Amino acid sequence: MADPPPALDGASPLPWHARSADDTLRALQSRLHGLSVAEAKERLERYGPNRLAEVEPPGVLVRLLRQFDNLLLYVLMAAAVVTALMGHWVDTGVILAVVVLNAVIGFVQEGKAERALQAIRHLLSPHAVVLRDGHQHDVDAAELVPGDVVLLASGDSLPADVRLLQARNLRVDEAALTGESVPVDKRVDPVAEDAAIGDRLCMGYAGTLVTQGQARAVVVATGNATEIGRIGKMLESVEQGTTPLLAKMAGFGRTLTFVILAAAAALFAFGLLVRGMPAVEVFMAAVGLAVAAIPEGLPAIMTITLAIGVQRMAQRHAVIRRLPAVETLGSVTVICSDKTGTLTRNEMTVQQVVCAGQTVDVEGAGYAPEGALKLDGAVLEPAALAERAPALAALVEVAALCNDASLHEADGRWTLAGDPTEGALLTLAMKAGLNPAELKVERERPDVIPFESEHRFMATLHAADGGTVALVKGAPERVLAMCATELDAQGREQPLDAARWHAEIEAQARAGRRVLALARRPFPAGKEDLDHPDVAQGLTLLGLVGIIDPPREEAIEAVAQCTAAGIRVVMITGDHGVTASAIAAQLGMGEGLQAVTGPELEAMDDATMREVVRTTRVFARASPEHKLRLVRALKANGEIVAMTGDGVNDAPALKQADVGVAMGMKGTEAAKQAGAVVLADDNFASIAHAVEEGRTVYDNLKKTVTFLLPINGGESMALLVAVLAGVALPILPAQILWVNMVSSVALAMVLAFEPTEPDVMRRPPRAPDEPLLSRFLVWRIVFVSALFLGGIFGMHEWALAQGASVEAARTVAVNTLVCMEVFYLFSVRYLKAPSFTWQGVKGTPRVLAAVAGVFVLQLAFTYAPFMQTLFRTEALALATGAAIVAVGVALLVVLELEKTLLRRLGALRA
Repeated sequence: MADPPPALDGASPLPWHARSADDTLRALQSRLHGLSVAEAKERLERYGPNRLAEVEPPGVLVRLLRQFDNLLLYVLMAAAVVTALMGHWVDTGVILAVVVLNAVIGFVQEGKAERALQAIRHLLSPHAVVLRDGHQHDVDAAELVPGDVVLLASGDSLPADVRLLQARNLRVDEAALTGESVPVDKRVDPVAEDAAIGDRLCMGYAGTLVTQGQARAVVVATGNATEIGRIGKMLESVEQGTTPLLAKMAGFGRTLTFVILAAAAALFAFGLLVRGMPAVEVFMAAVGLAVAAIPEGLPAIMTITLAIGVQRMAQRHAVIRRLPAVETLGSVTVICSDKTGTLTRNEMTVQQVVCAGQTVDVEGAGYAPEGALKLDGAVLEPAALAERAPALAALVEVAALCNDASLHEADGRWTLAGDPTEGALLTLAMKAGLNPAELKVERERPDVIPFESEHRFMATLHAADGGTVALVKGAPERVLAMCATELDAQGREQPLDAARWHAEIEAQARAGRRVLALARRPFPAGKEDLDHPDVAQGLTLLGLVGIIDPPREEAIEAVAQCTAAGIRVVMITGDHGVTASAIAAQLGMGEGLQAVTGPELEAMDDATMREVVRTTRVFARASPEHKLRLVRALKANGEIVAMTGDGVNDAPALKQADVGVAMGMKGTEAAKQAGAVVLADDNFASIAHAVEEGRTVYDNLKKTVTFLLPINGGESMALLVAVLAGVALPILPAQILWVNMVSSVALAMVLAFEPTEPDVMRRPPRAPDEPLLSRFLVWRIVFVSALFLGGIFGMHEWALAQGASVEAARTVAVNTLVCMEVFYLFSVRYLKAPSFTWQGVKGTPRVLAAVAGVFVLQLAFTYAPFMQTLFRTEALALATGAAIVAVGVALLVVLELEKTLLRRLGALRA
């Protein structure tokens, strides 16, 4: 935690939540009726306005220039400059077109707008009611200063961090800051110095919402000094790391560039010094080698493959904000998930009702009144409730009437107006066959004792058969103390067995449920008023309800799916440890999991935390700093981390994670802007789907690299052999660029659309340090490059031997190269499986369309007069075309034989 702001009077630096209200006022040199106008003005000049500092995002030009920051593109741009100086304008134009195309695709697809800080700024309340000179003033929240006394009421967004001075029935929704499922009851008493943020009951924090009651509070922090301000500063300090794919591609690009430049320099020196070739001719051969070896289409294909992954994920409710996140999802080893609303429904639900001698299980989840009541495994029909479970029948009546909430159905979705716990009680009553809205009209409420945190219960008065009745619900320990009797399974009043009820309360708490007790007391007819003494004793206990925010059914399946895929799911929540562990068990994360709490994390150094995160699955009462440290510890252990969240408190960790996953429906704007992925349906299951798509994207990228590199290898080896042998170049640089950017890209693009392989979610995650090219892929690239070299050079020499001109021989070589590409495409779709199957031969509609498109383009390249002028080609005879196709078929046969041999060797090893 950050140190508390220093007291104005120089007193000891105790945190504000550990001081009494009077001590806080003294430390801030303030009074219960507030500062004077003059004091407020002076402090505003000293501390500045109550708003967050702004950071200027990168401009459009900077974002565009970033797209050119690629080593392979640097080599191409240098080649374009040199070819321009030599007057080879066609080559220059083609090279520059390739560079610009890559940059534009990256710029359009990525659109990295960093708006997280702006989103947090909107959380600061625009207005506040403040006491100045003892009078109320409605002021702009930016004018608040430490020491100001503010008045809070239901519906107010807190304008700054405050210490409560007086509070009546105050409840604050702190979900955006702590992840708590329900509003927190606030009081003015100080708490322990090391209390977690969710346990500081005497404090209120900027951006949280008052849901009930009134309060008077003194401002203790404004602007960047608030909790939300600290989160904003943490966001600024978080540096986004590179993704596994970008890191591998950068390393691959550096190695490839070094090899290409070294080979080009060696070729230039050999041609000039050994062969005595003219400098211009040998230089163009070196440029041709560089252009041939560089997979110009790879950056564009990579971006397009990721973009297709984005579209596929959007169909599965995952919206991608940053392109590389698509592939990163596929390499995730740990998913850190918030509990409330992601793994759970964020809808409180009664799971169990305990009456004297009867325990009733309640099916269904959320506010929809769907699900049966079961006693000993048998369904309790609403009509038989009074006969078979009279205590339960009486209890659900209290649940419906002693209640200020309401439920509404719209478009098949039930929404709550009011307190989540009361919503759960209404749903219980409706499952038991009651209509709470009609019941409230029939049984009017003459009087009520509203819930207050001081006495921890609510009571209402209603007409009953021949008299009136007080209905009570509240904290179980408090209500038990007010009861003298209990209603048994036959509906008779018996003396209260307090010890047994306390044991039942403890059992519900161990299951992670929030417990409420419900009771009643009859009165004679004509009673119109209800006071505290009326219900202080003599009540009849009807039973207990166990309430929980239940796990989503689809989240349970998704956790199992992630486990099968070798991905560890870790729960990090602001909620209580017992509740978190119980939900983790229901999700299938493991039985008897011990939660590590915020205070325990606080006491750990980084090395200890790194050891703890290796095995711990549940972290509770976690603050924003804890979430950030946990993500950093996991990453330091070499994990690829996805972090989910919806609150402001999650934003720094979302940004720090390899993939930040924000909730789209209930998530704050700050979380959405910090995340790389936004879940449109707030569903953990959508993350599992996104991981599946991410793995598919990586598979397809590997196929693309395996397809493109042998083509480049074959081209460059052909040029290398030509110079070493002192013969004419079989392919010109401009012709190479035509192949690399037209036919190669058109065919490689098809691989981006390849469907998901059946075993993709049964494999373990790839190791973060796994190279992009495995030993198998390196062998395949070298082997196929050699085959391409043989095809290109062999057909070029064969055409010359047939008496063809140099231009015609080069046309044969280019067409042979493209034809071999087409047949290689059918092979590479299945890296190890046979391609001689009906599915393999017919391909997909996209494969056939790409092959047809390339065929038409090559006809234009060979026979169109303007293309013959531009690329120096000549028309070919039909017999020559048949020979070219035969070479392509031969390539496919050789590769199928190689696959068969490798499969047999693999089987022998196994």
